Amino acid sequence: MSEEKKSEPLFSKKNIQLIKNPLNQINPVTIQVLGICSALAVTVQMDNAIVMSIAVMAVLVIGNVLVSLMRNIIPGRIRIIVQLVIVAFLVICVDQILKAYVYDVSKSLSVFVGLIITNCIIMGRLEAFALGNKPWASILDGVGNGFGYGLVLVVVAFFKEVFGSGTLTIPGFEKFEIFGNATDLTGLYAMDYMNNGLMLLPPSSLFIVGIYIWVQKARNPELIGE
Repeated sequence: MSEEKKSEPLFSKKNIQLIKNPLNQINPVTIQVLGICSALAVTVQMDNAIVMSIAVMAVLVIGNVLVSLMRNIIPGRIRIIVQLVIVAFLVICVDQILKAYVYDVSKSLSVFVGLIITNCIIMGRLEAFALGNKPWASILDGVGNGFGYGLVLVVVAFFKEVFGSGTLTIPGFEKFEIFGNATDLTGLYAMDYMNNGLMLLPPSSLFIVGIYIWVQKARNPELIGE
């Protein structure tokens, strides 16, 4: 997208689309098929998915702003290197913050926080959008794509944890037991209900993402063929 020459309201219709479109029509995971590794690897529990989504959004928004501010002074031949340095710096900061405040979740996410550096969504938005647009539009683009990415992760994690572990883990809250206590055989477990172990494995994420895409395109016929 080319840089805008005329000023426009901060929340103009065009700017609002920068937030809305990545949630559905150009979702980075289900439509552009970017960042799919996270959807497979860190969605066993909701808290992991939520924290990962926030981390990616933070890196994406701040990275977009920094690249946008420097877009006119970054030499074209080293722009990718500059973008990688910015993202690497932000990821290191995020990793240290997670270790300081949510160490257990940080430990569960393991190397996947560091792998944000290679997340195609981030590098794609820096290269395709932030380099050609003003900071405010870049912020909105980062927020939109961050929410679009996070939405898929949270949906996948919800079904995997609920049906795989019978629980729901949300940061800042105690773990919710959805079907009762499996150890004490209360709730549905008293009626011989068993958790589906397949839901805790990475292949189940592919099934859930596939169903997500099917529902998304069934509700939006214009997306069929994309």
